[in-house]
Amino acid sequence: MFMKNRIGNFFFRYRSYTPILLLLLLLIFANPSVLSFFFGLCLVITGELLRIWAVGYAGSETRTVQVGASRLVIDGPYAYLRNPLYLGNFILSLGFCIMAWAWMPWLLIIFILSFVIQYGFIIALEENHLHNRFGEEYHCYAQQVPRFVPRFRAFNKRVSHHFSLVQVVKTEKRSLQAIFLVTLAILIRWWLRW
Repeated sequence: MFMKNRIGNFFFRYRSYTPILLLLLLLIFANPSVLSFFFGLCLVITGELLRIWAVGYAGSETRTVQVGASRLVIDGPYAYLRNPLYLGNFILSLGFCIMAWAWMPWLLIIFILSFVIQYGFIIALEENHLHNRFGEEYHCYAQQVPRFVPRFRAFNKRVSHHFSLVQVVKTEKRSLQAIFLVTLAILIRWWLRW
């Protein structure tokens, strides 16, 4: 358990930096087409919209380097799944893989495996922390709301957390900049190929 927590803490702390190698490989081996670029872009936008929805409820606590939670968020997308930010990250990153169409299908397989390993450790660490901090309240929530695949009906024990556009702007600024830069880099790589 100690080693699992240690690995989880490592991945949690450096989760913003672990995709850099994947992004470099995407750019080096990029071979986009019109179809792959626009389909991938649709996935990137979908993933970021899910992230925006989640951050609007969870706030800036999503940008910490240590696991913690001042409150249990169960509204908004958290009423449908426990990890909407991570699902958003997955869809967004999958979109970049499709957009670049780099070294297919091998890079896609590498991405999926590395994502499952990294976020498996992170989610286990966070769930342990939430269970210790919120006890029965979290246990009840976790039993009714799936970890990663959304349910169709919202969790019925609603609280008064509201969507905050201010939190989104404050928190997602770097993500939006990164999305723009990676998309631009793929476009430039595509243009240079011609």
